[in-house]
Amino acid sequence: MTLTLLKNGLENCPDAFKPLINGAKLYDSSCSAEARVVFIDKDGGYFLKSAPRGALAREAALMRFFFGKGLAANVLGYVSEEQDWLLTEKIRGDDCTAAKYLEQPERLCDICAERLAALHETDHTGCPVDNHTELYLAKAALNKKNGSYDTSHFPDSWGYKNEGDAWGALLRYGPLLKTDTLLHGDYCLPNIILNDWRFGGFIDLGNGGIGDRHVDIFWGIWTLGFNLKTDRYRGRFMDAYGRENIDDCLLRAVAAAEVFG
Repeated sequence: MTLTLLKNGLENCPDAFKPLINGAKLYDSSCSAEARVVFIDKDGGYFLKSAPRGALAREAALMRFFFGKGLAANVLGYVSEEQDWLLTEKIRGDDCTAAKYLEQPERLCDICAERLAALHETDHTGCPVDNHTELYLAKAALNKKNGSYDTSHFPDSWGYKNEGDAWGALLRYGPLLKTDTLLHGDYCLPNIILNDWRFGGFIDLGNGGIGDRHVDIFWGIWTLGFNLKTDRYRGRFMDAYGRENIDDCLLRAVAAAEVFG
């Protein structure tokens, strides 16, 4: 997690959150253009996320659900006014891009695979997003319609010759994706918190819900390749997760959906 001290405060944040902010050091820890994340260095630490109005509703609901399962931080407040604000407690530990974890890639690979398998065995009764696959495929179709197609961020092993090749694979295998598993939705090393190798919780759950396990498996494989700069841990990750539960055709469907953004 990269932190930059803020010179200016958060005067536009909801009044309900201002007493927590007053007198605290504030740090920008944003990692995308879609949302701003501020770390509040007070007590055990808090994170305040802001985004356009309505953009954080799904994440707030999913974080509350995951917290109830002991898998995420406690949500202290969600406000949707001119823009959205989501306040959560800090999970004790560091995300999996910390040097101490990257320096032991085999151990990191195994724990990420095992934690994912455990997540996918979690009872999803009552999950507030019960149609992840429907939303996922609809987004890919809309992005294709809008001309979005980009293979630059994905390993060659997932590559397609062209847009038509990828779309054909999605049409063929996409209907086989199930809606039967609790997903993180963006299962990447920065979104997994460990406390001295003990699992702490997940963050950034805005893309989660009940869907097909291969979405998380795809991103688990991808993040190891991206963050460790090698594809050598792909097979190890699949073995540690349980290769018998992985269908390569469904991984290809997810890969096809992802190249459309």
